[in-house]
Amino acid sequence: MRVILLERVGRHGGIGDECTVKPGYARNYLLPQGKALRATEANRKKFEAERTVIEKRNEERRSAAAGIAAGLNGHTVVMIRQAGENGQLYGSVSTRDISDALAADGYTVLKSQIDLANPIKTVGLHTVALNLHPEVEVSVLVNVSRSEDEAARQSKGEDMTVAGYQDEDEAPAPAAEDSAEAAEATDAEEPEA
Repeated sequence: MRVILLERVGRHGGIGDECTVKPGYARNYLLPQGKALRATEANRKKFEAERTVIEKRNEERRSAAAGIAAGLNGHTVVMIRQAGENGQLYGSVSTRDISDALAADGYTVLKSQIDLANPIKTVGLHTVALNLHPEVEVSVLVNVSRSEDEAARQSKGEDMTVAGYQDEDEAPAPAAEDSAEAAEATDAEEPEA
């Protein structure tokens, strides 16, 4: 199906470009979202008559997105979640969680603007891309951890997913020497026959 793009759409083109897309993509996404018009003679004339208005509206949206992006690029969001010893989360961190955390920090980002292929299911630092506008993309760092202390340690570069991780407050595991002394002590307590 031939369409006229009203804004930049991925690899298909920019404002005013005519391109061929699959009919389902046009009917279910481009046309209802107002991102394109069917490529008919009447729509071509309509687009040319409104081209300056469309370009001005796109520029306003782009500048608004760039303003948000200036404060948001490189921003870190801390997500506290329950996880097992190996760093595997009991749940996951989705686009909704990231959007809510950014809203709590004062940024308005829609779930659809967060480019997360799969939900985050492990503890650690994860870079997530945000598509605020077709021409404006930034990334935020999502710090998924079990506690605030662990989040601070992760942000300094410490790996919390290492198996056998122990807090500094915990006593170290008994050394081999201690177990050898314990074995000698039990041998000494046994009566001789």
